Amino acid sequence: MDEDGLKSIAMLLQARNEIEARIADIVGRPLVHGHLSDWIAAEIFDIELEPSASHAVDGWFRSGPLAGRTVNIKHYTRVEGLLDLTDSDELEYYLVMTGPRAAARPGAHRPWGIDHVYVFDAFELTQSLRTYMRRIGVATSVRSELWHAAEIYPRAANPSFKLTPTQVAALEGFASAPASLRPGRRRTPRTRLPNAGSAAV
Repeated sequence: MDEDGLKSIAMLLQARNEIEARIADIVGRPLVHGHLSDWIAAEIFDIELEPSASHAVDGWFRSGPLAGRTVNIKHYTRVEGLLDLTDSDELEYYLVMTGPRAAARPGAHRPWGIDHVYVFDAFELTQSLRTYMRRIGVATSVRSELWHAAEIYPRAANPSFKLTPTQVAALEGFASAPASLRPGRRRTPRTRLPNAGSAAV
């Protein structure tokens, strides 16, 4: 028995429980799958959440370019090309938040974060997938070009939904990796100090 390992895990789980309890107090819902991401999306994108959301509709946009339209909110820790879909006539848009695109090694920790955001027109997406004889349902495979076209953050590829600077700043706070470790970030070169034995010029 790994007693030290068990003690460490027990302490970490206690700390996590305390953190999750504090988050639940703020969100106003139990910290179960979907509730946290729904609340964050509602705050950033001004979405009125359904009190008892159905499987198809989580709420509707209160303002912005899609004001009044119904939305289903998704969050995935990685961009893996899969999306849980519904064929409900009530649903008009999917708002999908994901972690990074980089593939994680098997068994690696998947940190909770938001590195990409996509907005899909539900009807157009369903029609496109049916053209390619794709199954509509859980873990539906969505072609990469459709993901690229739907992206609103960090790339503003989808012309139907433009983010405000305030929304961009809010999303940046939920990045899965520290700013210093994000791809594409330039590192400030270190100033090389003279050797201790060299004379100053």
